[in-house]
Amino acid sequence: MLIRNAEPKDVPAILARYNQAVRETTAAWTSREETLDERLTWFEGRMKQDLPVLVAVDETDAVLGFASFGPFRPREGYRLTAEHSVYVDPAAQRRGIGRALLERLMEIANAKNLHVLVGVIDGGNAASIALHEKLGFHVAGRLPEAGTKFGCWLDLVFVAKVLGPMQSPEA
Repeated sequence: MLIRNAEPKDVPAILARYNQAVRETTAAWTSREETLDERLTWFEGRMKQDLPVLVAVDETDAVLGFASFGPFRPREGYRLTAEHSVYVDPAAQRRGIGRALLERLMEIANAKNLHVLVGVIDGGNAASIALHEKLGFHVAGRLPEAGTKFGCWLDLVFVAKVLGPMQSPEA
């Protein structure tokens, strides 16, 4: 497995992975699948903002998973905090791919002098919460029954990691 920066040729596989999560899981709290044009616009927007989009690929360059981060909130007071997402092909889970993607995201966030990474996880996704905790994230909060999907109430769990000490934020 190799972790690398995503390229435009990877966007259809990224879209397929995301739409699979929309259809089959509670990782994305929507039932609306995206189109290729929408995902290309997302990818191009990330590139223009110098935000990472990573893919994990196998020896044939097939995409096994992807990860990215972006602004946590739009106001400048949150400029040193980013929210991340990691999606792994169900057939490739439990092979360290999510961990490798998240570790690389943390390296990039550190290099960009970000202070905090936040993940927003379905409260029933114990594997994702456990992975984050193994990498030094802590559960920062739980919003009970904050959303619905598949006819069920879902808890929203926030995980956070302070990436490193900072003297003080720039004004």
